[in-house]
Amino acid sequence: MVFSSIPFLYYFLPAVIILYFVSPKCLKNTVLLIASLFFYGWGEPRLLIMILASIFAGYIFGLLIDRFKGKALAKIFFVLSVVSSLLTLGYFKYADFLISTFNSVTGLSIPLLKIALPIGISFYTFQILSYTVDVYRGDAPVQKNPFSLATYIAMFPQLIAGPIVRYTTIAEQLEERTHSFENAALGIRRFILGLSKKVLLANTLGELCTAFASTTQPSVLYTWMYAITFTLQTYFDFSGYSDMAIGLGKIFGFDFLENFNYPFISSSITEFWRRWHISLGTWFRDYVYIPLGGNRVKLPRYLLNIFAVWALTGLWHGASWNFVLWGVYFGILLILEKLFIFKHLEKNKGFLRIINHIYVFILVLISFVLFNAGTISDAALQIGAMFGLSDLPFSSQETLYMLRNFAVLLILGIIASTPFVKNTLNKLREKPLFEKLINILEPIALLVLLVAVTAYLVDGSFNPFLYFRF
Repeated sequence: MVFSSIPFLYYFLPAVIILYFVSPKCLKNTVLLIASLFFYGWGEPRLLIMILASIFAGYIFGLLIDRFKGKALAKIFFVLSVVSSLLTLGYFKYADFLISTFNSVTGLSIPLLKIALPIGISFYTFQILSYTVDVYRGDAPVQKNPFSLATYIAMFPQLIAGPIVRYTTIAEQLEERTHSFENAALGIRRFILGLSKKVLLANTLGELCTAFASTTQPSVLYTWMYAITFTLQTYFDFSGYSDMAIGLGKIFGFDFLENFNYPFISSSITEFWRRWHISLGTWFRDYVYIPLGGNRVKLPRYLLNIFAVWALTGLWHGASWNFVLWGVYFGILLILEKLFIFKHLEKNKGFLRIINHIYVFILVLISFVLFNAGTISDAALQIGAMFGLSDLPFSSQETLYMLRNFAVLLILGIIASTPFVKNTLNKLREKPLFEKLINILEPIALLVLLVAVTAYLVDGSFNPFLYFRF
């Protein structure tokens, strides 16, 4: 089940909200847990065994780590908890990748295991890891109630596509949280906006990407259009889902941290990664980069730390060498910025600031072509085509046709990926007359968006979600 579906929007979610708010306080977590397990098991009930086993292991290891705190056994159980989580993730996500790589290197033909990847395993495994690490460090109290811990890990708003919610962020809210019409209204507003980004923008942009994959008239301009379109599709797809998760959390009394902060307005790659998939970036910073020594080590070790973190970041996204190269690509860019470029980028003002944005824009586009390529050679061909390193014409009849059809959508997508609309509305709200008008029109606009999304979902069949494969 996905958020952008009729069964979720008009059957599952209303039923859960009603049951949740009519239930007494002592049963609210139970309602959320049962609903979350039903949500996760929808369509593939056997996946429940996997997530329940992971939750049980995290719960037991947390108790054992706390029980022997300050003793050698605590470290042993901590290591076992990390190894078991990583081995589980590695088996389901990377076993076939390792086998195929081994076959390529040795020339052998070991058969692939063809293991189905459990949805959301990367997200809930990282949440379990952060919980046991924080308990071991003493940064979080152990959770002795297995149902509360299970509610945290399996909570359906963030279960299958994040953001990666730290246990420390909502530990207190699991035990005591407040509900109000104001928070519920804010949550509904955020959910509808995220849903609209995903369905009306990401899905429609995805149709252009699909057309590019099957084109018989490729061109340089078409390749640039594809790069821009896929980048925007990925952003609206994932940030839209994060908005929906944050909105749902707000309805149920939880405050999830932001996961995207208009990354395309960045003036450096360093800033881009402070604004893009924030929960993943901070997770690797706090649980991998800093424990490795961060930047408090000698230069060779510092460079190794960055490469290790970014190779792992790429590998987290998928079991393929193009994802690893994607991570290393950003690692190299960040190293170049930190050692040579960043101090100059910070000084740029006026027109030079625009050059900064163009620099980030082009490098990010290249990264997403690499990200979505089937193979590294495919990525090289597409990136080469973008810069005229092929025999493709600059344009074609199909290119111009697609550009005419999608130009308005691309312009809307570019505007929506910036804080222009948000900042404009905030400025208008400073004037009492406009504030009253906006307060009247906003609910109407949200209702119109919901109707438009519903019509799209009823009428259309193109409703992919990119981050399910991660």
